[in-house]
Amino acid sequence: MNDEYDVIVLGTGLKECIISGILSVEGKKVLHMDRNNYYGGESASLNLNQLYEKFNPSTKPPANLGQSRDYNVDLVPKFLMSSGLMVKFLLKTGVTRYLEFQEVQNSYVYKDKKIYKVPTTAAESLTSSLMGIFEKRRCAEFFIYLGAYKQEDPKTHEGLDLTKATMADVYKKFGLDENTQSFLGHAVALYQDDQYISRPGFETVQKIELYRDSLAQYAGQSPYIYPRYGLGELPQAFARLAAIYGGTYMLDKPVDGLVYEGGRVVGVKSGNEVAKCKFVVGDPSYFPDKVKNVGKVARIICILNHPIPNTGGESSMQIILPQRELKRRFDVYIMCISSDFFVAPKGKFIAIVSTTLEGDDPEKELKPGLDLLGAIEAKFVSVSPLLIPTDDGTKDQVFISTSYDGSSHFESTSDDVLDVYKRITGHDMDLTPKKEEE
Repeated sequence: MNDEYDVIVLGTGLKECIISGILSVEGKKVLHMDRNNYYGGESASLNLNQLYEKFNPSTKPPANLGQSRDYNVDLVPKFLMSSGLMVKFLLKTGVTRYLEFQEVQNSYVYKDKKIYKVPTTAAESLTSSLMGIFEKRRCAEFFIYLGAYKQEDPKTHEGLDLTKATMADVYKKFGLDENTQSFLGHAVALYQDDQYISRPGFETVQKIELYRDSLAQYAGQSPYIYPRYGLGELPQAFARLAAIYGGTYMLDKPVDGLVYEGGRVVGVKSGNEVAKCKFVVGDPSYFPDKVKNVGKVARIICILNHPIPNTGGESSMQIILPQRELKRRFDVYIMCISSDFFVAPKGKFIAIVSTTLEGDDPEKELKPGLDLLGAIEAKFVSVSPLLIPTDDGTKDQVFISTSYDGSSHFESTSDDVLDVYKRITGHDMDLTPKKEEE
């Protein structure tokens, strides 16, 4: 370890593994350390024995749940948009060669204690039972408008320049009611609060187009994909990439502090050893004095022996419960996957319900989501702090990611990776896909 590196990365969570992989490809000498003896950190996927050891250490898994080795359960559940930033990271680095993905079957939104397929086209709007007859037509007109809108052609604007008009102006133009605004903003554009309504409408239009483009990738019912054997495969794939380009990995390695000279980090201490570096990257758990707690994320992992009721027997899906429906500040998310993705034995389903906590009772706040699941065989409750760095790291060259939020998709995670990269390098990441022959 007593060597000199360009960068030392602390923690093998997904964000840190993406950064170390990309920096390795760009020619940086990388040392990647983790206090745990496994890859993934919060992004790990656990077998059944590990799940019980983590949440119920005094209890053994019951026989009716099946073999431990058949489970790969995510601690932080996330789907990938098939045209989203996370996929662009995979294509940029060529990491797709190490992974197999499958399409998630469907995407639903919650209203009046029922779930409905998320409509994303004019035709779907006209047939959706999510809206009344007149609202269906208004929503269809909105989607037709989006399909024709071109920023460079004022003739398509219909009097609204979306780089200047707010999303509130757009909703008003089409007379869309609060219910329609709710599913468009939260289940299609994937915003986690309503602050977007006062921002330029073009930002929301781009997010809706991303959803629709992702949906078109596989011509299915969902814009989401998910890796076989769980999300724990993702950090390991980026770790393989970094290793190919000369990165050094040390698991089960304690981190005892940072070494500074003149206010800038110059190394990381582990026991009696010090590894020198030009800068440090890491997840917030390694820097308790350099982060602040801005909330808590609650997740309840549930094992079911049946599909989620009222979904036509589908084995994978996302369900978004918008905050408006629950009279909350934050949405509730359900991610459901099954043995189709090699994460559970045949006949078993993993459903994970999550949100940003507003109080101190996770089961109470997640009850609307839990009520949709039917009978639950086993349940594991976690509450994690939502940590963010107190500065951008440019002064002392210590660059810290944020904790994973309560959403069930990777969009905010991907944005954080781009932000960390820009803070490190001073420029935006080039997302040009890696050429096949490379």
